[in-house]
Amino acid sequence: MNRLMNAVVGFVLMLALLAVTAASAQLADKKGLTLAAAKKMAAAAEAEAVKNNWRVVIAIVDDGGHLIYLQRTDETQIGSIDIAIGKAHTSVALKRPTKAVEDIIAGGRNAFLGVRGVTPLQGGLPIMADGKLVGAIGVSGVTSQQDEQIAKAGLDALAK
Repeated sequence: MNRLMNAVVGFVLMLALLAVTAASAQLADKKGLTLAAAKKMAAAAEAEAVKNNWRVVIAIVDDGGHLIYLQRTDETQIGSIDIAIGKAHTSVALKRPTKAVEDIIAGGRNAFLGVRGVTPLQGGLPIMADGKLVGAIGVSGVTSQQDEQIAKAGLDALAK
């Protein structure tokens, strides 16, 4: 009887070990954007804006498009808040700079305007780590090209 009980317990333990091993094999290690990294990016982006005397909103989102950090320089119009968040969210959702979306529409593919939740304005850039998307930065407040210049300054700070 003891021998049978030991065999059953051994079998159950083996099944449990296989289940744990299978579950572990299905999980992936994933880099994530930290608040500290978002603040570092925002500080560099703000420095670029201040250097040029531009008033902007800087939004940084995670890989799901959820806001991690938002910064609005003094006297920036409140409409830029939603636009900056929208640019960052769009960049994550489509895994590309929002300039690409703006170019698609400018090229005549107006149906793209019907894509829900897309802000087709230059100024949103994806944040990559080891070739994987970890978030995005979106800027709004000046021209679209200037917004992207500020966002790029934020990205460059993360690379340092």
